[in-house]
Amino acid sequence: MNIYHLDHLQHLETEAIHIMREVAAEFERPALMFSGGKDSICLLRLAEKAFRPADIPTPFLNVDTGHHFPELNTFRDRRAAELGGKLIIRRVEDAIRNGIAIPSPGEISRNKLQIPTLLAAIEEFRFDCCIGGARRDEEKARAKERFFSFRDAFGQWDPKNQRPEIWNLYNGRINPGEHMRVFPLSNWTEMDVWEYIGREKLEVPTIYFSHRRTCVRRQGQWLPVNDLIPPKPGEVVRELVVRVRTIGDIISTGLVESPAESVNDIIAEIAAARVTERGSRADDKSSEAAMEDRKKQGYF
Repeated sequence: MNIYHLDHLQHLETEAIHIMREVAAEFERPALMFSGGKDSICLLRLAEKAFRPADIPTPFLNVDTGHHFPELNTFRDRRAAELGGKLIIRRVEDAIRNGIAIPSPGEISRNKLQIPTLLAAIEEFRFDCCIGGARRDEEKARAKERFFSFRDAFGQWDPKNQRPEIWNLYNGRINPGEHMRVFPLSNWTEMDVWEYIGREKLEVPTIYFSHRRTCVRRQGQWLPVNDLIPPKPGEVVRELVVRVRTIGDIISTGLVESPAESVNDIIAEIAAARVTERGSRADDKSSEAAMEDRKKQGYF
């Protein structure tokens, strides 16, 4: 008797494809969150495998803070066009102008302003489900997520009120105004993502690989010098060979010194790393509960 054995990546892939198809079966108006980052790139490939040769049955949704790396937005737009998908972009700048998002005095980061911008987009298009690339290994708050993460009529998340998921059965029932966030990559790790990118020969934005960039030393890490937060007097500024490990806003994404020029180089680097993936994100360092607080308010 021949028994077909799945390896580790194949098991994760089939699990994620199953969840993608569950979303298509249970929800009327789902959307797939696509930023152009490595996790959402994997989501697009999984969506292709789940639904091709038919069209991917979800539009792609991105909340643009206006502080993105230009390389990321260029990749996002091109990849969506290559797949023939509908890319919906909602900008924090527009949300501020329309009174949907209200910045706090003196606050430069737009992390919190993504929340009302995203919730307004969900209401505008009546999305009942949003598929995202968050993984449990990224951060403690995300480790509390289920595959199907229920959000109430205010878009809020209660980590103590989540539905059981037994025997791969997912409860997608919602009332009008409520919606679900679904995370097919929940059981993946950073290493799994890069090994999958390597196996599938997926293209990723160039800033994931080593490149020369002017950096400023701030809060114990190297941040890219940019017009939004110029170097302060006395800060150390250097031109270094760096790459990004996880991409957020250009004002908060820490850079790691790295010679990695290929996916295999990155895999070897991750295997030896002693700092967590989001350890280079300044927006996660503001407080231990920063991510969980944002998620309870509707953040992804």
